Amino acid sequence: MNSNRRTFLVASGLTALMASRAAGANDSIRVGAIGCGGRMRNLLDSADQVGGFDLVAGSDVYEPRRDQLRERSGNAASTHLDYREVLDRKDVDAVFIAAPDHWHVHMASEAIAAGKDVYLEKPVTHTLEEGDVLTRAVRGSNRVVQCGMQQRSWIHFQSAVELIQGGNIGRITQVRTYWYQNYQGHPPKPTDVDLLDWKRWLGSAPDQPFDEEKFRNWRWFWNFGGGAMTDLFTHWIDVVHWAMKVSEPRLAQTLGDKYVFEKWDCPDTIQSALRYPDFEVGYEGTLVSSIDDGGLEFRGTKATLKINRGGFGIYREGVRGGNAVLEEHSVLDGTVSHVQNFFECVRSRKEPNAPVETGVAAARAGHIANLALRRGERINWPLSQIQSSARR
Repeated sequence: MNSNRRTFLVASGLTALMASRAAGANDSIRVGAIGCGGRMRNLLDSADQVGGFDLVAGSDVYEPRRDQLRERSGNAASTHLDYREVLDRKDVDAVFIAAPDHWHVHMASEAIAAGKDVYLEKPVTHTLEEGDVLTRAVRGSNRVVQCGMQQRSWIHFQSAVELIQGGNIGRITQVRTYWYQNYQGHPPKPTDVDLLDWKRWLGSAPDQPFDEEKFRNWRWFWNFGGGAMTDLFTHWIDVVHWAMKVSEPRLAQTLGDKYVFEKWDCPDTIQSALRYPDFEVGYEGTLVSSIDDGGLEFRGTKATLKINRGGFGIYREGVRGGNAVLEEHSVLDGTVSHVQNFFECVRSRKEPNAPVETGVAAARAGHIANLALRRGERINWPLSQIQSSARR
């Protein structure tokens, strides 16, 4: 891909974003926010850049977050303890859902039944069984559901997938994925439990006393999340599925341990290997070291394509020094483009960039890897049945 094409892609993204803003001025989408923590703030920041929407309602079980949402809207949005009150509002066209994972399918299904379009954060499911439930709910409706796999709307990821599928790096036999983050640091301001409806937050999870660590770092407890394999790996395996035109592994093995965060259920350090019909995928990561951040490497017979959220490069076999022969960098945050695509599809009723099947497939790969971890054995997929003991 030459520099002119790269410039065209970037310019196209900026032009589309400005066109979306212009259209939105005359056709504002009325949005409700469900689960108003940090990720929701990121989504609404992205929506602000796109424009063409009005934030009319929000729901959270923690009062300070409701207050923050109301202030953000200039006191225009109503706030609710019960998310179903948001769904009951006739003036809500679409909802963003960024609650903990164990709420995703339940909330999304109810939103669809209420006639709302949905932007659903990843992972879209919390268990393997929920994939069919969510897919049936979406495909049995005429609702637009965008899964929060924002790489699908990120210009340089689109360019890389085009190159891979065009055979530019040859036959791919291995994909390496990784993500390093550091959760060591200063803890957030303690939760005021008098302002939190803990029972409502638990929802379908087993009844248990309030725990600050679980409330703040719920992704690392089986009752509420799935650790690195559904929080981080889910993004990267979606890119693999997209580029390689596959949807599920045939085998998985996972090794993980808790070396620093012993209170968590999920490992803070993990490696997983998944076999697909014609290639293999590896994942490695730890939550105690952030050097190198996250990315993917597609290893082909002609070249290797290395990609992350900042851009990508192609490294040809036989080139001395391994210098990149092609590089592309992104100027737009993929979440902005992904929200833009969602708003466009709400208006046009077209299929979004990340339809339900892609979100379910990405989450499923993480669930299979976690199943291998928790059983301590190699998992051949598909299983004849999922044992109830494997449920979170």
